[in-house]
Amino acid sequence: MEFATFILGAQRGYHQSSDSVIRNSIEQAVVSEQAGFNTAWFAEHHFNNYCLVPSPLMMVAHCAGLTSTIRLGTAVCVLPLYQPQRLLSEIGFADVVADGRLELGVGSGYQQFEFERFGVNVDEAPAVFSEYLDILLKGLNQKIFEHNGQYKKIPPTAISLRTVQKPTPPIWIAAASSRSMSRAYREGHNLFVTAFHNGLETVSTLRETIEKAAASESKNVTDAKISLLRCCYASDDEAEINSYLDNARFQRRLSEALHHRRQQSHDGYLLEETPTRQDLSFETMRENLPIGSVNRVIDRLLEEMDILKPDQIAIQTQLGDFDQKTMLRQIELWGDKIIPAVNKSLGHAGG
Repeated sequence: MEFATFILGAQRGYHQSSDSVIRNSIEQAVVSEQAGFNTAWFAEHHFNNYCLVPSPLMMVAHCAGLTSTIRLGTAVCVLPLYQPQRLLSEIGFADVVADGRLELGVGSGYQQFEFERFGVNVDEAPAVFSEYLDILLKGLNQKIFEHNGQYKKIPPTAISLRTVQKPTPPIWIAAASSRSMSRAYREGHNLFVTAFHNGLETVSTLRETIEKAAASESKNVTDAKISLLRCCYASDDEAEINSYLDNARFQRRLSEALHHRRQQSHDGYLLEETPTRQDLSFETMRENLPIGSVNRVIDRLLEEMDILKPDQIAIQTQLGDFDQKTMLRQIELWGDKIIPAVNKSLGHAGG
């Protein structure tokens, strides 16, 4: 089983400076390598405190110089907000400076707040995403490509800086719908999925959706790698766990508000964190998620893996204003105890 850290780079309030959020995110990626994680993923968002990383490829390029073995991924490049022609060269650059360690995650985006400020219609995001992914695939696979689509017309074009990984870096699609999952299976991409803060029932439904998508393209489920993004935390300290849960709920509240286009801000930047009917109690979140003692986290992860059968678990590390030193210790704890125990159990189960 592969393990990854998912680094959002959120800012919960002005008590956190923007530079400290970015530096903490970078430090988490470096410590993730030291702890033995396979991949560090970086998010992308704009214009508010939900996530301060404007370009996950810039994070990849920077962290490439601070690490040597961990794979570095974009989770995700929001394709409708890019010029795909430029993005192709930046993908090539990031893979070159990372010595072929780039994992390329792409998605359509969902936050109207961002799209409006880029002059892009969020309602067209799935269609634009689909076409821009076509362009990326042409540019990555062909020395000279051209494109004549609804949103872009590109004359014969050569990308000067090409990826080290041939023919392309692994491509991951943030897949929330059967349509995007089906495309991943059709074209040989991987899947990035989440069950949010829900429990085993949602994980089971997710597995069924993935199986149907694979079957619809006459593929085996194992033809795509699956990464499950999950909030996980191991501790016997109740205050630590509650702080993690509080920050996870903060992040979810902002995400929901941005998704449902009801975000609020007094100053045009810092989003208000408002309770919603979707809020789960800490008790329910602890019940649903791999959170609690080390043994509880291991047991719960194994349960979820048995249902979803993912290839990778990506744990949410950089959440809100959770204490940095505590989070670095958590990443080390996963490397010392949780990852070896999970892999040992899976080895016995397979043997």
